[in-house]
Amino acid sequence: MFRPITVQPEQIEQKSFQIIDEEIGEHAFTAEQYAVVQRVIHASADFELGKSLLFHPRAIEAGMAAIRAGKKIVADVQMVQVGINKARIEKYGGSVHVYISDEDVIKEAKRLNTTRAIVAMRKAVQEAEGGIFAIGNAPTALLELIRLVKEGEARPSLIIGLPVGFVSAAESKEELAKLDVPFITNIGRKGGSTVTVAALNALSILAERESV
Repeated sequence: MFRPITVQPEQIEQKSFQIIDEEIGEHAFTAEQYAVVQRVIHASADFELGKSLLFHPRAIEAGMAAIRAGKKIVADVQMVQVGINKARIEKYGGSVHVYISDEDVIKEAKRLNTTRAIVAMRKAVQEAEGGIFAIGNAPTALLELIRLVKEGEARPSLIIGLPVGFVSAAESKEELAKLDVPFITNIGRKGGSTVTVAALNALSILAERESV
């Protein structure tokens, strides 16, 4: 009968990271970028996805600084919000917010005949200036955030844009990679809430570790 190698959580994680290190092969990521890549692969078991991650040169530094400064974190959907390790965020006075189910957002989306994700981004940029935007589900949210950045209405510290899907997901990430704003994204259709959470949690671990 098959038995697990271990049932100890820390040992399972350590063994997983060891396997990732052994199997990933050559890469050009910095040590801090690789810490994010490693957790994304750990969350998805997808080496192709991990290797497709793209980092703005200031992404890691900007993300850690925003976390330590207690900046708000905006998630596009509740699934991202739920997965974020809030203890590490709250340690520095930060908080995690999602606006997509707010009553005013729902009403405005109906009035404009558009998606709640778009309206939620418009609300978020008014309430979370200088924050981290973590988008893992809705390409329309990412495209709207990009538009707001280009028009000078949004000034995020970091955009983690990893939406998954077949409609506009890859294209939205291509547009994000053109911005001169700190970002973490990837190439292609793959992504999702789980890997967005993994990237954000990796950053909070780095922020906590380097502030000790």
